[in-house]
Amino acid sequence: MPREHRTAKSLRVLLVPPDPALALRLGLQPDIEVVAGATARPAVALVQTPDAVAAVHEDDPECAVLVVTGSAHPGLLDTTLAAGAAGLILRDVPIEDLADSIRRASMGETVIDPSLV
Repeated sequence: MPREHRTAKSLRVLLVPPDPALALRLGLQPDIEVVAGATARPAVALVQTPDAVAAVHEDDPECAVLVVTGSAHPGLLDTTLAAGAAGLILRDVPIEDLADSIRRASMGETVIDPSLV
């Protein structure tokens, strides 16, 4: 969404690695702005593996990190939370559910997709 049409308090989200298709879908949310890097001070980062959580926290310890996965294997949830992530969510959820997870993580909530519990 063009910057001039966003709410005054856009929620900045970083995608690691960048995903143009997901960035476009998230950018259609009125309160979410996908940013290009950690220097933009994102509130939430979406990463693909628990190993990536530490790298995001090195750049910005205050950034909530959600691990986005295609499917879960035994121990993934525990590994994700132990790495300091704010939660674990599925990649293929509806964009509204993903946006809601991002919003919840930005408020300090632990977010775990119900199908992964």
